[in-house]
Amino acid sequence: MMEADAASAALGIELTELGPGRAVCRMAVTDKMINGHGLCHGGYVFLLADTAFACACNSHGPVTVAAGAEIVFVAPAHTGDMLVAEAAERTRYGRSGVYDITVRRSGGDVVAEFRGRSRELR
Repeated sequence: MMEADAASAALGIELTELGPGRAVCRMAVTDKMINGHGLCHGGYVFLLADTAFACACNSHGPVTVAAGAEIVFVAPAHTGDMLVAEAAERTRYGRSGVYDITVRRSGGDVVAEFRGRSRELR
């Protein structure tokens, strides 16, 4: 799946760990990701978390997509920050699942908390 993910590749997102129901991805914040306030645009933080979510929920094999997601921005990210998104499966039921993703700055500070709901395709 990641080999065909042009959006994540264009942003330099790397999958660093993968296991059943879990994944870790990282991304360096570049100058092109900065908004008018001098901070990393929240859409990039969301995209990183969403990529980790996609990897975790597809780790079981069947093609799985997002049914919904929400994010809470906890702290800003800046140019030069390395962001790490760690996804963990909370539950799977039928063709659906719930995943929590924490995005941290490489120093350990939490930048965002993301919750995704997945759905396996038939």
